[in-house]
Amino acid sequence: MESLTNAEARRMALRAQGLDRPRREAPVTLRQVTGVVDRLNLLQIDSVNVLARAHLVPLYSRLGPYDTGLLDRAAGKAPRRLVETWAHVASYVPASTYPLLAWRRRAYEREAWGSISAVPQAHPAELGLVRALVAEQGPVTASRIHDELERTGRTAPRSRLEWGWNWTTAKRCLEYLFFTGEVMSARRNGAFERCYDLPERVLPPAVRDAPDVPDDEALRRLLELGARAHGIGTARCFRDYFRLRGPGAQRALADLVDAGVLVPVAVDGWAEPTYRHHAAVVPRHATGSALLSPFDPLVWERRRLEALFDVYYRIEIYVPAARRRLGYYVLPFLQGDELTAMVDLKADRGAGVLRVVAAHRTPHAGASTPEALAAELRLLASWLGLAEVDVARVGDLAPDLAAVVRGAAAHGARTVAG
Repeated sequence: MESLTNAEARRMALRAQGLDRPRREAPVTLRQVTGVVDRLNLLQIDSVNVLARAHLVPLYSRLGPYDTGLLDRAAGKAPRRLVETWAHVASYVPASTYPLLAWRRRAYEREAWGSISAVPQAHPAELGLVRALVAEQGPVTASRIHDELERTGRTAPRSRLEWGWNWTTAKRCLEYLFFTGEVMSARRNGAFERCYDLPERVLPPAVRDAPDVPDDEALRRLLELGARAHGIGTARCFRDYFRLRGPGAQRALADLVDAGVLVPVAVDGWAEPTYRHHAAVVPRHATGSALLSPFDPLVWERRRLEALFDVYYRIEIYVPAARRRLGYYVLPFLQGDELTAMVDLKADRGAGVLRVVAAHRTPHAGASTPEALAAELRLLASWLGLAEVDVARVGDLAPDLAAVVRGAAAHGARTVAG
């Protein structure tokens, strides 16, 4: 069995994720955007917009400042290179990956959550009407569908006590149809609402007309994609990438090991059986730097992150403020092959300020960390269209970071230290 040090495993993981090298300074192209998604295999979608939409930041972390309209073009205009579906969770995936998830769409009664899987029994009449409206009017938003049903007396008026309209009957029917693949998202509008349409009007012809993939083959290919994106990890890590479970996922792992696609390895300090993708390599050095979204694939599996980088990290959005250890929306800072800081960030768009609500050192922070992090924050602020960086005095890294930011401001940079 191959043996790797933890540092070698860490560099292997960074190379697999495209985070081991400095980002290019040239303008980012559509090919580069889709190339990153092809490497990662998916971008997680989340509605939290404290800093930027969740699917936007992993591309920034690997490419630097880019035009987010490139992603809109790839996912919202024919021929679509990316499509939305349930993968890790709601995600953008390469269009070629969509057929590999057909088994999940068929198994909605087991794979979807209760309020969605129960829609055919709970709302059969409305479901038929929603199908017809999408076919007639698509691309169309859930709010428009709800208004149509309400106008014709087919559903109750929207309750103003609910959070938005997420729990209307129209939305539940659309989410069921989306989960099962009967409708798809043709694009997102300016309010980030899905615009639903029929698959034949969304999918590229080559994908739409492709033969069905047998379930066992689809599971093997998805598990292999997760392993390739991770580079190295445990069976749990690879399964989590596309949220695979059950005996089928176990058979897929055994098949990939037998075929030599996954190679057993021993990593210093790792107790669980560990594998590397056969094409994964260990770079001699990792010299990149980046802020990582809480929804970045590198940090999804917290136990793997702790084993690789020897850091504690959790997303604490749903933790009461008094119990938070790091902050509300915390991004790890990658510096070389270490995570050296945890920063709680907020884009104050009204004031034009990137607010560093808290900044914490990890055990791997060094003398260069404040300056390196300040440079990254200035770049991030520029990409977000924010003129200034403001550092609050919270966290053990905050005083040194604030001093660097203050020094940059004294030399003419548009930054301030609180």
